Amino acid sequence: MSKSPAAVVFDVGRVLFHWQLRALFEKLIEDPEELDWFLANVVTEEWHFQHDRGCPLGDMVPERIAMFPKYETHLNAYTSRFNETVPGPVEGTHDIVKRLHADGVPLYCLTNFGHEFWNMFRPEHPIFDLFEDIIVSGTEKVAKPDPRIYELVEERSGFGPQELFFTDDNAANIEAAQARGWSAHLFTDAQNLEAQLRSSGFLAA
Repeated sequence: MSKSPAAVVFDVGRVLFHWQLRALFEKLIEDPEELDWFLANVVTEEWHFQHDRGCPLGDMVPERIAMFPKYETHLNAYTSRFNETVPGPVEGTHDIVKRLHADGVPLYCLTNFGHEFWNMFRPEHPIFDLFEDIIVSGTEKVAKPDPRIYELVEERSGFGPQELFFTDDNAANIEAAQARGWSAHLFTDAQNLEAQLRSSGFLAA
């Protein structure tokens, strides 16, 4: 007999908190065309993802400065002012976390987040105190959608795949979780997530 989901696993970026590199660099680059070029060629999400996978900033950033010396100040700001790429909470999701916690639901985070940036970001946000554990890709040096990071959640939480409800804004990450047998739902907004949690029995109708 298969088990029903018993714990909820949240992604962080674009589920619990908005995230956009533009939020920082629009403060540093006034020209819209230059800003678009910079985000498409210098500090790109693809390049940033190396840090999510465990590459140290001390390796990434000097190499990038050597490639784009004109933007040395901007790349140093990427390192020191990363928290400014997080404009604020995603509307409604922190309320859902608080309600689930108040009802005694075990909560976990599974996030693609660089280890050094996580250590800068985490202390500023007490919402994470409500989670039993937070699995950070940069710390583990393996990122979603690699099956190993989902396995880590199972090992550290003690819950089997069928006992885990997961929400993430990335379809590939959802598919990887579903392939392991998780109840995984693509995040679009808090209203849709609340409906999914109700249908799964986590929130009262």
